[in-house]
Amino acid sequence: MPRDVLHLSTGDLAPTDLREKRPEWLRAKFPSGPNYRELKQLMRSNNLNTVCEEAHCPNIGDCWERRTATFMILGSVCTRSCGFCAIETGKPPVYDVLEPGRVAAAVAHLGLRHVVVTSVARDELPDGGSTFFARTIRAIHRRVPECSVEVLIPDFKGDEASLRAVVDAGPEILNHNTETVSRLHRRVRVQAKYERTLELLARAKAMNLRMVTKSGIMVGLGERREEISTVMADLRAARVDVLTVGQYLRPSREHLPLERYYTPDEFAQIKEEGLALGFSHVESGPLVRSSYHADEQVQHLNKEAV
Repeated sequence: MPRDVLHLSTGDLAPTDLREKRPEWLRAKFPSGPNYRELKQLMRSNNLNTVCEEAHCPNIGDCWERRTATFMILGSVCTRSCGFCAIETGKPPVYDVLEPGRVAAAVAHLGLRHVVVTSVARDELPDGGSTFFARTIRAIHRRVPECSVEVLIPDFKGDEASLRAVVDAGPEILNHNTETVSRLHRRVRVQAKYERTLELLARAKAMNLRMVTKSGIMVGLGERREEISTVMADLRAARVDVLTVGQYLRPSREHLPLERYYTPDEFAQIKEEGLALGFSHVESGPLVRSSYHADEQVQHLNKEAV
């Protein structure tokens, strides 16, 4: 198994819904195997947080055995309380100023060619953590110049200077998830705004036309099919290049209820529609998450650019 990617990212969804039996196509691999155990030990020894664990991502067995993982910088406590997310909400502790170097060291240790970096929301920080993102991007590029960097960022409360700090650090891909349709946004993402998300993505592309922009949504929260089409059209209008679409899975009884499961055929139809709208790449499926198989997405984009 080639050592080609490490995802330092937020996993957005959790594995177990409590309302109804999960369909067969949502069966995930049980975490086990030598690569899984090695990666777990690496993260613990380097004091790195993995969102795979914090957000109960259903792909942890598959991804870790492929030597990919999702990490969070800036701690594991989030200042926001999104209705779909299993990550702990509260007052974050003081962050570790040495973490960017440890992230870069982990990337070098694994010999990776692509890495995804994200964080919890840190609204209490004046810049929302953007400077920390920039430091991490630059640390990875210095330590492993051949490694491309993808960032999955919060919205920084719409602050343009914070976004500029991240873009100027030179990530190859910038991702910010839309998560759901406009009508459900206030219920699903209590402290976020649909319009602010679209504006951030449009601004990021305008700041660097060569940088790939990316966003993701989840389905099963009660959205209508035509509303999914509207989100995709809005994202293309913001010049987003890559789209991910996955099934919402309820973390606990305290989280938003699951309204229904989408079938693999429905996900295939969404992918076909997205490609027709002009996305360079669409990853659409029941277990798809914002950073799922991100290394393969990068390979696809590189081939397209040749």
